[in-house]
Formats: sequence, structure tokens, C-alpha cells
Amino acid sequence: MRTQVGIIGAGPSGLLLARLLHLQGIESIIVERQSKAHVLGRIRAGVLETGTVELLREAQVAHRMDRDGLIHDGFNLAFDGRRQRIDMAHRTGGKHVMIYGQTKVTEDLVEAHLGAGGQIFYDAPAVGVEEYSTDRPRLIFDKNGRHQEIVCDFVAGCDGYHGVARQSVPGNQITLFEKIYPFGWLGILSDVPPVQDELIYANHERGFALCSMRSPTRSRYYIQCDLEDRVEKWSDDAFWDELRRRLPADVAEQVTTGPRLEMSIAPLRSFVAEPMRFGRLFLAGDAAHIVPPTGAKGLNLAASDIYYLSRALIAFYKEKRVDLLDRYSAAALRRVWKAIRFSWWFTGLMHKYDDDPISHRLQVAELGYIAGSAAAQTAMAENYVGLPYEDFT
Repeated sequence: MRTQVGIIGAGPSGLLLARLLHLQGIESIIVERQSKAHVLGRIRAGVLETGTVELLREAQVAHRMDRDGLIHDGFNLAFDGRRQRIDMAHRTGGKHVMIYGQTKVTEDLVEAHLGAGGQIFYDAPAVGVEEYSTDRPRLIFDKNGRHQEIVCDFVAGCDGYHGVARQSVPGNQITLFEKIYPFGWLGILSDVPPVQDELIYANHERGFALCSMRSPTRSRYYIQCDLEDRVEKWSDDAFWDELRRRLPADVAEQVTTGPRLEMSIAPLRSFVAEPMRFGRLFLAGDAAHIVPPTGAKGLNLAASDIYYLSRALIAFYKEKRVDLLDRYSAAALRRVWKAIRFSWWFTGLMHKYDDDPISHRLQVAELGYIAGSAAAQTAMAENYVGLPYEDFT
């Protein structure tokens, strides 16, 4: 097979790249190791930055998002029995985030891609990327028990942390940075109305909690847990009881409980691979970086990468420019590290790391400072709605 851009991974980043390229007349083929049903059934976060929303509109896949998504102008910090609202719209000149689940984003992108005649090979695990230092890299994948290959101009590795794109690069050509956090998030998805119409991030001496939502009738709640914890240890009632212990009393009494649709434990890590380009192989999304879910930067950083990569590829095909391809890694990484920093800081502010009482007192003091400082709230709001993309033309 032959195509212009071979894409590994049919998650949001790979699909978004294929869609933006298609609108400019650039061909691509996507290979995905999982089944279509598995990909469309994955439960993921759903807080979209301003830039991500604008990019989905550019990709012409925003009709359902604009109809069903929930616009949030602020979020809440709960600590020491009180709450402080961070007014993002006020602090950032009218910017906000959109609550719209990653599952729905993926569905919208798949529908648009396949509807336009795009190719996705599901149940087709990539085996490797070869000859990426030449102008004819080869994407090797398995389908129906047979090795197949796609000869491309470029390969985009959008295949996640465990994908083969990054593994195709010799270790001496790439530098990895990683921090593993000593706790996880136990999350429950339930068809109950959210406790509030905006997210609540809670700092408590028993550990972190988050009140989130997917829609006006479906809620997502999280509590900090030990890495060794297991879902099987938690009944629905035990989860709801622990969640309410970590919330201010006026919030706890408003929580509507219900049976789980899904419960899972997510470990937390910060991870960055440098660089993000190797000849004609480009990394994007979780293949290149992971952030803790605090602040919901994962999907948004993937979209940020695609913003830069799509423009670089379009400039190559439309104007025969190579300068944006050369600048892709540095530009993407500048924004990646800023988001890594914010997620690391926000995670450290809200979670329990140890039993030392001074640690919790210092967190409460910093949260109190934020509550009383317009400058601190502005900095937090700017990072939460998403820092602007660089001019990449």
C-alpha cells in the first residue's frame, strides 16, 4: 500500500490529524491495534481547552459538541471546609472550557473520517516503523495474521505510551523523563446528576477528591487511593461514603448516589520523550508524553501536538516547506513542558503525599493564598483553559 501519511493509532490524536489533512486534500491511512468497538468504548476525561474546541471546529466535527457540550466558565477548589471558585472567564478575558467526553470526540471523528472515505484498519497492530530516516518510511502492521506494509511520505505515531512508534527509535536517540506518583485515582461513572454545575477539586487530610460530570445526568467522581488498591475492594456505598467525607459538608449532603456504570483505578505519572521527531517519524499525544489527570491536560496536549504537526505537513504539501517540520518537536515540547509543570503543581497542591501534618497545613496555606490573590487565580485560570498555541506559520 502507498499513502502520504501513515498514522498509527485511531484515538483522538490520530483521527484529528487524518481529518485535518483530509480537508486539505492530503491522504492518510490509520492502523489501530484494537477493535473499533474497543476504541469507541474507552472511558476517558472530557474537559476540552479553548484551543482544542477551536481545533475540532476547524476539523468540521463540532456539531454535536456545540449542541451537547457543557460550557464551564469556572471551577471550584475545596479545602479546609470551604470552597473557592476560580472564575476562568473573568480572569482570562472570556475564555472557558467545554465538558464533552473523549468517547464522543472519538465517535465524531470516526464518523467524519469514514464518511469521507478515509481508511482505518482496526485489529491491526503496528509492528514497527522502518527506514524513517529516508523519504520512503515503511509502516509495518499485522492484519488477519499477515504482515503488511504501507509505504509513506511520513509516519505519525499516535499510538499511546505502550505503542511501537516510540519503540521503533533506538534508545540512544531519545531521552525519557518520568515521574511516578505514589497514589492513584479510584473513579466511578454513574447515571446521577452532578453535585454542582462546575467541577470541584477537593483537598482533604484523607486525600484528594474530584467531582466531575459527563452530562447533566451522568457524573464522574474520583478519590485518591493507594497504588496497591483494587476495585474489587470497593462497594458502591463505600465509595460514596468516602467521597462525601472528603467534601465540604454543604457539598457532601447534596451528592446523589447511584450504582456504578464503571469503576476503575488510574495510576498517575508525568512522562516526556524528547525529541518528538526522528527523520520522517513524528510522535504525538501519549506516545510522547503523559500527564497526571489533575487539570485534564492529556487529550488537550494531544490536540496541541496535532495543531503543530498538521500545519507542518500541510505547509510541506501545499508550499513545499520543510521549516515547520524541522520546528515541530521544539514547538510542541515547549507547550508540553508547560502543561507537565501545571499538572505536577496542581497534583502536588491537592493530593496527600504523607502523614506529616505540616504538609497538609502548607497546602491549605497555599490554597488560602490563591483564594485571596487575583494574580494567583489569573495564573491558574490561564493554565486551566489552556495556554495559547504558538504562531506556527
